Formats: sequence, C-alpha cells, structure tokens
Amino acid sequence: MKKITFLFVLLTISLGFSQSNLENFEGAAPATNFFDDNGGGQINVIANPDTANAINTSATSLEIITNASGNAWQGAQLILQNDIMDLTTNATVTVDVYSNNPTDILAKVVPGSGGSGSDSATDASHGGTGWETLSFDFTMPRDGTGAANGSYQNIIFYPLWNTVGGTCTSGCYSPYGTPGVSAMETIVIDNITAVAAAPAETCSDGILNNGETQVDCGGPNCDACPNPPSGPPTTPPNRAANDVVSIYGNAYAQAPTDGFQTFGSAVVSEIDFSGNTILSVTTPDNGSGLQYQYFGTTPQFLDLSAMTNMHIDFYFEGSPAAVGTVFIVIAQYSDGTNIQKNFDVTALASNTWHEMDVAFAAFDGNPGYPRDEIQQVIVQVAGDDGAQVGPFYLDNLYFHNNTLGVEEFETSSFRVYPNPTKGEWNILSNSNISNVSVYDILGKLVMSKQPNLNQVSVDATSLNSGVYFAKVEGVNGSTTVKLIKE
Repeated sequence: MKKITFLFVLLTISLGFSQSNLENFEGAAPATNFFDDNGGGQINVIANPDTANAINTSATSLEIITNASGNAWQGAQLILQNDIMDLTTNATVTVDVYSNNPTDILAKVVPGSGGSGSDSATDASHGGTGWETLSFDFTMPRDGTGAANGSYQNIIFYPLWNTVGGTCTSGCYSPYGTPGVSAMETIVIDNITAVAAAPAETCSDGILNNGETQVDCGGPNCDACPNPPSGPPTTPPNRAANDVVSIYGNAYAQAPTDGFQTFGSAVVSEIDFSGNTILSVTTPDNGSGLQYQYFGTTPQFLDLSAMTNMHIDFYFEGSPAAVGTVFIVIAQYSDGTNIQKNFDVTALASNTWHEMDVAFAAFDGNPGYPRDEIQQVIVQVAGDDGAQVGPFYLDNLYFHNNTLGVEEFETSSFRVYPNPTKGEWNILSNSNISNVSVYDILGKLVMSKQPNLNQVSVDATSLNSGVYFAKVEGVNGSTTVKLIKE
C-alpha cells in the first residue's frame, strides 16, 4: 500500500509540471507584430515546408522573414491567446524551427497583459538541416535580462542573433549589430511548448481576450454570457375577470397595488417583447427578491379566498440555481402568517421557460389558512451557499379559480370523456388541437402531445390516481381542464 501511495504522489507531481503545446498554428493564428524592421518584416502562416520529416508533420506553421533594411535587433512577437507560459518551475520552452541555413536565435518572454514575470531572454542554435527542435532555457538569461520568474503571455523571436552561449556586450546581432545594417533571414517556427498557466483574470477589462466568447464573459475563465429568453412564455388561457387575480403579467388586468419593492440587493428590470413584458431579476444575496404590497389599496387587502391555485412562469439563465437553492413564493397574511410555496429548481433545465400551476392545498406552509387579507406577495431565492447564480425571469404571476370542471368543459368548444377515467381521456374539439400538456397537482409536466387533429387520446394508465390539469391549445386559443384519474 505504501508503494502505491508513493507512486501516485510522484505521478501527480510529474503531471503538475508537464509541458503543453501552447501554439501549433493549426487554428486561428495568435496576434503578432514585427518591430524595428523598418516596415519590411513579414509574419505569415504558411503550409509546412517539409511534412516528410520526423519532427514536425503538422499542416501549417509560422514563417518569419526579416527585413534587410531594418535594424539588426528586429523581432517578431507572438501574443498567446489561451494558455500562457508558466516558467516558475520549469523554465524551458521548446520550439520546432525550420531553416536551411545554420543560424542563432534569441527568444525573449514578456509577461504582457496576462502574465506576471520579468522580461527574460535566452538563445539556441540551429544547424540548418530543416526541422529541428530547439530548447530555450530561461534559467540562462542573455541580452542583459534576468532568469524567468513568472508567467508569460508574449514570446519574441530575434532571427539575427549571433552569439549563442557567449557573453555579448556589442555586435550581438548579425551582421554587425549596427543600426540600419541588417540581413535577410527566413525561419519557420511551430509547436511552442511549455508548462501552461491559466491566464490572469481578464473578465472585467472590457476586451475580448483569453478565450472569451463575448467581451468579459464566457470561455474557460469567465462567467457565462447573458442568455435571456428570446420571447415570453406561453400565453395563459382566457379566464373570466372574477376567476383570476393577477399580480404581474399582460394576460389579465393586474390587481391594484400600493407598492413594489426589492430587498437583499435584488435588481429588477423589465424586458419588452412587442408589448408583452417580463421581469428580469438578479438576486446576489441569499434570500433576496421582490414583493408586491397591498396595505393601502381599496380594498386594503388582496382577497384570494375565491382562488384555488397559484400560477407562475419562470426562466433561469445558465445554471438554474446554486446548489440547494429554492425558489420561494409567499403570500403574507395580515397577521404576519406566510402562506408559502417552495420550488426546488436545482434539477430543472436552464434557458427555457418553466410553468408552475399549484393548488393552495399543495402549498408547503399553511395551505389551509384563510386568504382574504393578503398584504404582500413575495418572490425570493434562498440557498445553502447563500448566492443565486445568474439572473432569472418571471412572468404571469397570478392566482385563479380553476373553474373549468367536467360539466363546463363539455358544454364549451372542447369535450373530454370519460372523466374520471381508469385508462385514457379523449379530448374532442370543434377545431384543430395543436398541443395538450398534462400537469399534476404540483404543477409538474407529466406528459405532452402535439396531435394537430380535432381529437386526441391521452393515455393515463401510467399515472397515479388523483387530479391532473390539461392545458389544451388550438387555433382559437387555449383552455385548461381538470382531469381525474381513478
């Protein structure tokens, strides 16, 4: 057992300092620039000049051509966009270099915007035999720099360096190290390999960088980018005015309120979809949310005594919620008692609308309490970790009396039979039925069908006995019917 543990530790350490190919020029090329070249240097992504060799068989490489009219110390700089070099422990960078002429090359690493070390330069020699793998050891600094001591985003290649391994005080660049006296040199590089370090935090710099999919968001390092709904949820069914009390939404007239508040640092705004508005809510703190108040309206309280159900549509952006988060809706009674329903949303799909329609009898707190003196309707988030991840969106928060029973339903344009049933319900309509969604009493969708016919059969054999609600949609709108499974 001790031997196994010891080997595991060694393997872990070895992997921790392993090198990665940070740039192979096969995808999008990194940002580059040539300097001190008098405008004539070239950096080009080209086809591999020799794919028959045993060192580098990749399809594309980077060509660097110096300008004979530029300064001898002209250089080509590459800015790594994703992984950057960590030279704190292993300070060696290997590069495949192609040249048909013997040449010396100076490489210099610079921290750039994503690194943290001091500039460091070192050199290596190429034998002029085509592709060769050169090792640049930055513990052996050159050109007046110190040893590498951190992380680096930029690497610069100086093809006209001419003093590998020596102490250079002047004439370090061919042919003479004199300004304006240079030479024409072509090298091709590929497969820049070093220990990779995670880029520094750039998620608030206002720049699209380090793999971000949008400025300061997305990619491997930043929070997910905003992904709000592309439209509102399904329009609620037509209901008589005395069968619904609307808190928020465009489908029904909203009940008069004498106040709207946020709490716990919540931020609320509206998004307008051609006149159909929804609420966008950000809740950075545990228990934060919003509330509608009914203290001074006429009548003073919100009377929900004739209502049987509460309805809410919500949409979570990104991850639905932090682990353990519960989405809570509360109706606070005039004596301070909460009539409360909790929704555990951690397992729900993100970036889609969820429709919850729940009977008061299924509420978690005080389900049988009188509902004739409601002073506040509250929506909040509570979680084990104390934080909500990502904004969420609300629409169609209302209470209703689910009056579409069997008798009323059969006299309308829809008819359902048998109801109750032990096997299946048959739904008939005078017009095309486009969608049927069946929910249990807790508002959970248990099945849906898209018949596009005037008649549809709904198999209830797999359902437990109890009450269900079917939302039937067609060309003339939608309606909800109560179904009973025996």
